[in-house]
Amino acid sequence: MKTTLKLEELMMFVLGIYLFNLLDYAWWWFLVLILTPDIGMVGYLFGNKWGALSYNVFHHKGIAILIYLTGIYFSLPLCQLIGVILFSHSAFDRMFGYGLKYDKGFKFTHLGEIGK
Repeated sequence: MKTTLKLEELMMFVLGIYLFNLLDYAWWWFLVLILTPDIGMVGYLFGNKWGALSYNVFHHKGIAILIYLTGIYFSLPLCQLIGVILFSHSAFDRMFGYGLKYDKGFKFTHLGEIGK
């Protein structure tokens, strides 16, 4: 992945940290929760199609933003937290080349093949 794209994802990760700091949670919650979206990989136990679907739901920035904005609109701090964690995690993953998955297998992403 190009350096420019990695820097862009880094800035989105920093944005996620900033948005988290606006919430009323202790900072260590960010560290505890940042890897929780990887629970989406459990779908791969049921095959590539289900794995890609579940992984992509937990790593889609649009879904993360929608959850976050829903939390703001309805004054639900937990929704804001979930949205920020999903968004930050997705940006963090993409800095390392882990993009949204195709149903051909885990290593096939919208950013290219992992490990190539």
